[in-house]
Amino acid sequence: MQSLHANVNQSAVVLTEKEWNACIYVRLSREDGDKEESDSITNQKALIHDYAAILPDVTIITEMVDDGYSGANFERPSFIKMMDEIKSGRINCVIVKDLSRFGRNFVETGKYLEQIFPFFGVRFISVNDRLDTAKSSNDRVIVPFKNLINDAYCRDISIKIRSQLETKRKKGDFIGSFAVYGYMKDTQNHNRLVIDDYAADIIRNIFKWKIEGQSQQGIANNLNEMGILSPLEYKKFIGLNYSSAFKLNSKAKWSAVAVGRILKDETYIGVLVQGKRSTPNHKVKKEVVKPKEDWIRVYDTHEPIISKEDFSLANNLLLKDLRISPGKKTVYVFSGIAHCSDCGMNMVRKTVPDGGVKYFYYICKNSKTKNCTTHRISEKLLEELVLSALQAHINNIHNLEQILALTDTLPVKQVEIQRIDKQLLKVNEEINRYRELKISLHESMISGIIDEEDYKELKESYSKKSDEAEKSALRLNDEIEKILNSKGDKNFWIENFKAHSNITALTRKAVVSFIDEIVIYEGNRIAINFKYHSNYDNAIKFVQSVSELIPTVPITSIAQKKTDNLIEKGAV
Repeated sequence: MQSLHANVNQSAVVLTEKEWNACIYVRLSREDGDKEESDSITNQKALIHDYAAILPDVTIITEMVDDGYSGANFERPSFIKMMDEIKSGRINCVIVKDLSRFGRNFVETGKYLEQIFPFFGVRFISVNDRLDTAKSSNDRVIVPFKNLINDAYCRDISIKIRSQLETKRKKGDFIGSFAVYGYMKDTQNHNRLVIDDYAADIIRNIFKWKIEGQSQQGIANNLNEMGILSPLEYKKFIGLNYSSAFKLNSKAKWSAVAVGRILKDETYIGVLVQGKRSTPNHKVKKEVVKPKEDWIRVYDTHEPIISKEDFSLANNLLLKDLRISPGKKTVYVFSGIAHCSDCGMNMVRKTVPDGGVKYFYYICKNSKTKNCTTHRISEKLLEELVLSALQAHINNIHNLEQILALTDTLPVKQVEIQRIDKQLLKVNEEINRYRELKISLHESMISGIIDEEDYKELKESYSKKSDEAEKSALRLNDEIEKILNSKGDKNFWIENFKAHSNITALTRKAVVSFIDEIVIYEGNRIAINFKYHSNYDNAIKFVQSVSELIPTVPITSIAQKKTDNLIEKGAV
């Protein structure tokens, strides 16, 4: 019996004298709403060291710090490293300030405390929660509830932060960590973008080169040859602690992908597009791309670097199937613009040598497979026809502008508004008549003149006619509003054409800036679809309506015709 007691006591001594190799684990995250002053890394360490000093069987051998990592999940570098140390047997005790420092995920935290740590024989100590798994305590019953509260707190903070960020995005505040290349954060307001003059010049050159016919790879090669720092290297150069998943080499260079990303970025026209990616919830950190309709787009939030016209032009060119010939830096003048009239395929440039002289022609791409005829036209003739047509179109626009300027000096607005007012008066009379008819219908049904079925049928008919009349009234009111606000940049397209009034030779930029499509017919005939054709047609119609309202206005032939669409040799 005495021997049994001795063995028990000896076992107890061995148990109590077990050495615990401890790891201090500390964590801090603004995302969780942690209070920096009370939960700072230094304060956490000091509190744990003070507590461990009174534990004779505990030896602190290492410290693990996750600064800036949320407790909503356990994908934290130092935590993962600590678990590796536990699995290797080097650590068998973990000490934290409180349970929220260990984790705020109710399920995962419980799994570690109830399953994983006991499996590895790890002692867990939470100082503020008075929890020590090596000791029997009633306080352990409270642990799941505290974990649940920590989880709920993290979820609540996450919802508040998401809501706050969403509000900022909708206000047009920039909430990114780093400004897009070409801009920098305003020193007075970090939620506002201002132009970085040096980088902005590079952006302008990228768009200019694209419009002039260079490919994305060609533009990237230009920038690399000029020694221009890539966006990643430039951010580092100006002192920003920036890293990117796109970097493949020790020193990142310009690439076709980077150039393409810039050409598509609406930030450069003053539009702030945010909220493209999100996480499902506060526990899952893997980002998913949101549908485009859910992106938050706010206009005119900052000064643009690129005009909307050049941005639209560059992006339209990105959609075209353009290939640069070997040895050339830019595409040909008509690449992606000239199409076959029969099959719609691109016209391709071909070289035909004859007697030591090279002649250049455009032929239908489908003619190689015999699926279409060649529609052949010489490059020289095509250039002559297009240049003459463009010059004539610009001259017509000059004349049109003069007439529009004349109409601004006349009481056209008043006359037009009076005409619309008369229509609006009739529409309002019609609306009132249908309202009175619906009232009389009800009286007729009560008097027994019509039955309920006829009442419903007639009421539905009158309601539809009344709705149509109300829509007409809204449309007429909109027309009046447009007339009253007709000043401004409504004729911006005229200025774009006027800028090339003295054009004497075709360039790639001129062609893509003013021509949507050139259709090539057999027999050296072409049709040109100019850009802003709807603006041009509307201006013609407006001038014609003015001549009807005020017959004394001198209208030239420009008001009665448009630039000829079908052009052939000798026609211009």
